[in-house]
Amino acid sequence: MERRSEYYLIWKYLRKNKTAMIGLAIIIILILIAIFADIIAPYDPYTQSLKDRFKGGFWSGNTINFLGTDDFGRDLLSRIIYGSRISLSVGFIAVLIGVLIGSIFGIISGYFGGVVDSVIMRGVDVMFSLPSILLAIVIMAILGTGLDKAMIAIGITYAPQIARIVRSQTIVVKNMEFVEAAFSIGEPHFMIIFRHIIRNVLSPIIVYGTLSIGSAILDAAALGFLGLGAQPPTPEWGAILSRSYQYIVAGAWWVATFPGLMILISVLGFNLLGDGLRDAIDPTLRY
Repeated sequence: MERRSEYYLIWKYLRKNKTAMIGLAIIIILILIAIFADIIAPYDPYTQSLKDRFKGGFWSGNTINFLGTDDFGRDLLSRIIYGSRISLSVGFIAVLIGVLIGSIFGIISGYFGGVVDSVIMRGVDVMFSLPSILLAIVIMAILGTGLDKAMIAIGITYAPQIARIVRSQTIVVKNMEFVEAAFSIGEPHFMIIFRHIIRNVLSPIIVYGTLSIGSAILDAAALGFLGLGAQPPTPEWGAILSRSYQYIVAGAWWVATFPGLMILISVLGFNLLGDGLRDAIDPTLRY
């Protein structure tokens, strides 16, 4: 009952935050577009028509291809719609991988301390010494290219940050009276971790995970732009950009503009919601 009332209080404060509600609305719309892409998209995103290359969209009076066509005559709107399914999936799965890896090592490090904590945190420090995108490129050099490898690489790059956050929260929870009481009655370590530690470190994980999804979409787009992520003809936003930016100077500005706008909007939505969640969950930030 207390847990339910706590969630209601978080939702109550979240609803008061207009920017967070805008972010939530953006995310819901993007998810609905991804789910119903087969119905919404006017054409198959892989169908080519070389005679229709670089057709302008509605601004040129073209009502058949609303956002124009790309260098292979494929409908850009359809590719962007299907791309939402791929880009959102990459963001969610990559963050899930990072959260699972980071949370496991963070809890182990914070709970057991000592040599275990030192070894894990030094490994985290080594990973922090490299920029996240460079670390992802190094991991992909080992794993190979492809969308599945990109998700794993991005997830691993987020694990150290989550491990740090979870470790600090675990140390705080471990020193609380109810955990010490569980120690005193001889409750096994794994039971203390599952019954007391995990449920009390979920809030920062949820907040950081929400904020990270937008960054993961951006990183996936960057890897796709470099040719390491989704491979042609997959309609992933970053992969579309990697082929289209060179055509901007040739006058086909729409081929790069609209995928770039979708990346911007999705990242903005997750960041707005993440900031709102942080304010709603932390009692010191509520207003």
